[in-house]
Amino acid sequence: MAHQDFEFSISRIAFDENYRPAENTRITTNFANLARGESRRENLRNTLRMIDNRFNSLAHWDNPKGDRYAVELEIITAEMRIDSDDSDTVFPLIEILQTTIIDSKTGERIAGMVGNNFSSYVRDYDFSVVLPAYMKSHPDAGAPNDFGDLHGKLFKHFLNSRAYRDNFSKLPVICLSVSSKEVYHRTPNEHPILGIEYRNDKFSMTDEYFAKMGMKVRYFMPPNSVAPYAFYHIGELLGDYTSLELVSTISVMETFQKIYRPEIYNANSAAAEHYQPSLKYQDYSLTRIVYDREERSRLAVEQGKFAEECFIKPHWAVLEQWSAAFAL
Repeated sequence: MAHQDFEFSISRIAFDENYRPAENTRITTNFANLARGESRRENLRNTLRMIDNRFNSLAHWDNPKGDRYAVELEIITAEMRIDSDDSDTVFPLIEILQTTIIDSKTGERIAGMVGNNFSSYVRDYDFSVVLPAYMKSHPDAGAPNDFGDLHGKLFKHFLNSRAYRDNFSKLPVICLSVSSKEVYHRTPNEHPILGIEYRNDKFSMTDEYFAKMGMKVRYFMPPNSVAPYAFYHIGELLGDYTSLELVSTISVMETFQKIYRPEIYNANSAAAEHYQPSLKYQDYSLTRIVYDREERSRLAVEQGKFAEECFIKPHWAVLEQWSAAFAL
């Protein structure tokens, strides 16, 4: 199976107050979860307002009223086509977000960060199907050695595809929560946008998973944030992106994390010099946005099984052959 037989196509849908999840959207994604139920429009409107407010607080230069910028969001779905002897399958492999920055002072539309959020059916399969089964029979072994290999190679193949190059001029940055199983230590390094850098003593399982995708990680707590974030990137995080691109990632992902993990990211006190996140922390504030975290965890398992039944099992021979031949 030649590499070019896995072809990608990209579709876009605006994430605004009128957003409704597409039928093939992973409904565990932050933005899809927000867009359901009786409070959907109010949820979306409040989420977008939080993003704009946070953006303007970080991009405060030449912005005396704190209202110069607005952020537009598009959900990017990367579908992969598998052409094999017995079938022709299109599978929604990855979803990311692209930001566009609207400058009301100049009238410009400025390209923001691509990446931000990261959703993947195959990652659901790995963490919700493969890993629990392996740990049940190997309780103290950690993840299997080949854990995340296929997913990492598919992600790298997507970044090298014509579909990615034709649509995006820079490599993605993914911004996620830090791991509650690790301790993070404050460093003297401070960036004007990303804030105070933290480090940890060992990689989390998520860090190792993203490493197989070719992504390095650095941890920063932005100005006026209360906990560090994990920024996964490929090139130079501090050199490859403009200040406004970095601000766009922080404003979007901090908003989602305040909603989804308020115990960590909407806590009433900031992270200490040595910091271990905890979802059991009680001193935090809730946003006005309705979010069903328990349903999200349950659906991750269901969608992992969906990926197994509709993608992994039917195409395993082709995927295994392709993965073995893929040049890292």
